Amino acid sequence: MENPFESGHIKNYILLYSSVVVIMVLFFIATSLFHNIEDVEKKHFDSNSSKKVVVNEIKKAETTEKKDSNFGIILMDK
Repeated sequence: MENPFESGHIKNYILLYSSVVVIMVLFFIATSLFHNIEDVEKKHFDSNSSKKVVVNEIKKAETTEKKDSNFGIILMDK
């Protein structure tokens, strides 16, 4: 195998690596230019109201289970 420093192949390797870096930089610039970030409003969640909603949903689920158990399938004795 030949020494790349003496045969002149090192120039080809440097050109290859530099071209890859240039292409990566161009893609980064292209994606950052066309990516518009809109202002997003900060949402504020009230922790107290969310707890009330969860409690109400649990109560509703319990009442529907009671209704379903009254009108459900009655199993026969063995």
